[in-house]
Amino acid sequence: MDPLTPLSPLQPLAPLTGSPRSGGQEDGSGPAFADLLKQAMQEVNDAQAHAEGEARNLMVGDGTDMHSAILAVQKADVSFQMMMAVRSKLIDAYREVMRMQM
Repeated sequence: MDPLTPLSPLQPLAPLTGSPRSGGQEDGSGPAFADLLKQAMQEVNDAQAHAEGEARNLMVGDGTDMHSAILAVQKADVSFQMMMAVRSKLIDAYREVMRMQM
């Protein structure tokens, strides 16, 4: 990868196909929220695995240049931080709902 080549922008999550499970959307207008979370977590996991592979290749000298390894690690770090921020917001929202009086 040429260091002067611009990075491709992050792609939005692709819509999932299939029938919604119980607890999902009843009207079938889109994927279930749980499926979206699972897909996002899988993408974070894939980014972490890719970064680990790039770092390992860099350490053993398997032709990976330092720039691509650093970019992979940074991308994995940013995606993990984003996942943790979303998790924190979900927990805050859950606690707020639990505090509501009926």
